[in-house]
Amino acid sequence: FPEMLSNPRLTALQGTLNVVMNQNVTLSCQPNTGSPPVTYILFKHNQKVSTLNRPDLTPALFNLTINSASDLGEYKCKAENNITSGGKYSNSLIFTLLEPISKPVLSSPISEVKKGQRVTLSCLSENGSLPITYIFFKGKQNISPPVKMQKREAAVIFLFINSSSDFGTYKCRAENSFYNNTKYSNSFNFTLAEERSHSQPLLISLGLILLLLVIGLGLAIPFFIIPSYKASE
Repeated sequence: FPEMLSNPRLTALQGTLNVVMNQNVTLSCQPNTGSPPVTYILFKHNQKVSTLNRPDLTPALFNLTINSASDLGEYKCKAENNITSGGKYSNSLIFTLLEPISKPVLSSPISEVKKGQRVTLSCLSENGSLPITYIFFKGKQNISPPVKMQKREAAVIFLFINSSSDFGTYKCRAENSFYNNTKYSNSFNFTLAEERSHSQPLLISLGLILLLLVIGLGLAIPFFIIPSYKASE
């Protein structure tokens, strides 16, 4: 007996919706039940992309190439037969574009620090698909757990510069889901700020006082010498 179609299921044969630019993908559209023949229509953003006819209930396979960001839109398929008015629509699929990350930049608001000072380090990759995971290193030793950022924001850690060993070379590493894509940042070094001696301000003050006394004495001498000279005449 003629049977109405069930809602078809749209799947990606590559098993994942994560794709890279210029990748070829195949979408499969198939209902579980219904009387053939079946006409399948693939839509992207509600616009018809392709139509396939099948004499039986074998899946319709739509081959696509991801060439631009517009190809990442919402996909649906519709199945129609002679007795299903208006056809039946599938679930939606949306691809996610995987982009390689750029070299991260490691920075800090300050580079000259004093012992015992609290500092921050920031690591950011300007490009690359999210999420991005960052790890901080001093030398070859990691100094932080992985920090996964879901937004295009820098990963930040806080450090205390307590000893001379804390003035080593720092780096960070960034990676995302793009295959075999890991990037290391530039190197960053803190330097020890020169601490002024407490005696320096005192010496400067004493020097200024002494200079003022000399100038004052130089100005006062004529007032004492000239009157005494006139009195002796």
